[in-house]
Amino acid sequence: MDRRNKTTVGEFILLGITDIWELQVILFVLFLLICVTSLVGNLGMIALIRLDSQLHAPMYFFLCHLSLVDLGNSSAVAPKMLVSFFEDRKAISLLGCAAQMYFCGVCIITECYLLAAMAYDRYMAICNPLLYVATMSHKVCVQLAVGSYVMSTVSQTVLVSSVFSLHFCGPNVINHFFCDIPPLLKLSCSTTTVNEHRASTKLSPPVPHI
Repeated sequence: MDRRNKTTVGEFILLGITDIWELQVILFVLFLLICVTSLVGNLGMIALIRLDSQLHAPMYFFLCHLSLVDLGNSSAVAPKMLVSFFEDRKAISLLGCAAQMYFCGVCIITECYLLAAMAYDRYMAICNPLLYVATMSHKVCVQLAVGSYVMSTVSQTVLVSSVFSLHFCGPNVINHFFCDIPPLLKLSCSTTTVNEHRASTKLSPPVPHI
């Protein structure tokens, strides 16, 4: 079919978890409690680490950033999901879908890099204790954290740009409760082989040696 005869999709419909009203109310309360608990826990962790000078160590530095990333991940998905429980038409705009996919992906990839940095920190503390203080200085910790954010941002920017360069001509129903890459690729009218490969590899650049 000629692409000129195709209608471009301007929004997507999220099917959500269930369409049974009673279950929606129960799930709303459950997820709201989880979100509030996560919010209080992560903010408490960040505040405790910042205020207690005894916790100003590399491990807690990365824990602080993990809490921050967890807050971002929850904020990218939870608000829209909670509101959609009470919407008859669970629609999300093309831009909103891209933003949700982008920020969620950035947080997930950043978390992986931060966990790798924490593993390296523990490795140095156990295997090279005499060099630990010099190797895991505050400057190095900052570089690892900033590098995690930069690499995840670059990786997800390329990935999301690649996904939304595809042509979506309908249907526009996503069988999910948020905009994720695999269900979105199924709706594309374009060839998605390259995008599926990129999604599986995340296009993460190699981590440089310190």
